[in-house]
Amino acid sequence: MMFAPIISAAATIPPLFALLALMLAGVVLVSLLLLRLRQSMLAGYFLCGVIIANSGVLDLLGGGESHERVSQMAEFGVILLMFTLGLEFSLGELRFLRRLAFVGGGWQMGLCMTAAATGAAMLHFSWQGAVLLAVAMAMSSTAVSLKSFQDLGLEASPGARMTLAVAIFQDLFVIVFFMFMPLLLPHEGENEALLPRLGSLALRGGVFVLLSGAAARWGIPWVLNAVTKTRSRELFTLSVIGCCVGLAFIGGLLGLGLALGAFIAGLAVSESIFKHRILSDVMPLKDLFLTLFFVSVGLMIDLKAVAQLWQPILGLTSALMIIKAVFVTVIARQLGLPHRQALMAGIGLCSAGEFSLVVLQNASSARLWDAHTQQTLLASCALSMGLLPALLKLGLPLGEWLVRHGWGRGKPVKFDAGSLRQRVAGLSNHAIVCGHGPVGEKLNKALLDSGVPTLVVELNAETVHELQRHGQVVLFADASHEETWDLTQLKRARMVALTFPDATVNAQALAIIREQRPDIAVLARARFSSDVDRLKRLGATLVVNDETEAARSIVEQAQTLQGA
Repeated sequence: MMFAPIISAAATIPPLFALLALMLAGVVLVSLLLLRLRQSMLAGYFLCGVIIANSGVLDLLGGGESHERVSQMAEFGVILLMFTLGLEFSLGELRFLRRLAFVGGGWQMGLCMTAAATGAAMLHFSWQGAVLLAVAMAMSSTAVSLKSFQDLGLEASPGARMTLAVAIFQDLFVIVFFMFMPLLLPHEGENEALLPRLGSLALRGGVFVLLSGAAARWGIPWVLNAVTKTRSRELFTLSVIGCCVGLAFIGGLLGLGLALGAFIAGLAVSESIFKHRILSDVMPLKDLFLTLFFVSVGLMIDLKAVAQLWQPILGLTSALMIIKAVFVTVIARQLGLPHRQALMAGIGLCSAGEFSLVVLQNASSARLWDAHTQQTLLASCALSMGLLPALLKLGLPLGEWLVRHGWGRGKPVKFDAGSLRQRVAGLSNHAIVCGHGPVGEKLNKALLDSGVPTLVVELNAETVHELQRHGQVVLFADASHEETWDLTQLKRARMVALTFPDATVNAQALAIIREQRPDIAVLARARFSSDVDRLKRLGATLVVNDETEAARSIVEQAQTLQGA
């Protein structure tokens, strides 16, 4: 009797609200557990959906009707994702990474799509199903891979930059693909030939380009300028979402898809002064609705079917990750990345991605394959994304083990080495600068301005080419390899500067340096305070800590402002 009022009140709660409350509470609990295990939160979102779908709770909360409404909200998450992709799209970044993006990304998509389409043809898929499957399997989860690189402190490594470059190409590809995807999805009663449909698509696309161009040039800037003058944060956020949804709606009306319209809306304001404020306002909303998207995908998984299909799921997941990793590793090597970094790029791009799930959902709604195939594909994509962070952690030690056992010997990246050897051999009383990022670049310039000859050790192939063009003595080499220090004329050097913040690589380099030159001055950099004592114990003469220097600079600037 005491629970009767509670049961009565529960009956009056809208089923959708109850489902959302359960989903969000479950997401928090599952994600906390996975974070403690150092796993991706995206896997937690998906797992939460799987648990809810197979616990019987969904039927108590409205069943398919509630699921349908959650899926509709999840579609809004995809729209916001496309909007932020357009907003974050940088022509400058693309220009800097254009070779890795267009050559590396083009080969990656081409090879992976060919392999997937061949497998689909062998399984007697329709040509539409084969194309959609090929695109879904070729896409990668940049959200998981780039976050994993960041967690490992390797976001500035050549492997991470290769991953970013290919991710940019994949984003461009999927935008174009979304425009043509309606042609691939069969519709009941539609018998029109392909050529007229292409003509109609071109006409509608032209109209959309004109409308979106006018909005980007005049409409959106005028609206945002007017709203900014009101100094209302709420109205600004509302206006941004309105512009995004408005262009997405126009794209949907013209049959080009909501996602394409949202991307163009983001692109329209990507070069404006409002970009960073928009990102800060939209990101929390995007994260919320993308959470619903991953949970809604998990709601589609039937554990009974997965239990019956575990062999094809494991087989497809293994094939997907191994084939993509091999393809990307080979491509990265051909583009000049060292072996270990090429392997890291291969692992970083070996999973399926967020857009793989979007494409698979569209293919399922068009009934291009049966329910068991859909369960196999969804489970494999989700499993590959969940395994990615753990595999990336194993990437560096695996690469070291392979190199020690002969991988890549006798296959150096080709640079103009003849004159380089002579210039390196002629160095004496020089400084060795490891890394030519923002810190290494400034240090190298300061040393040269002081009359100190320098040798740069760098792992970014494009940076090495650029330094060579400017006459800088530079080695394309890994500072954690003993062979590198044999080439640097370390015995005749006056000092070494390890300018990258990766404590693991710095520790490996220090061990080699101290073995060959116990007396040389070594300046090292550490991102975290916890790494300072470790590097000093290994022989660093002086360690510059990013956290300490940032704190000192902030204190000095605050004191200056107060005294002004």
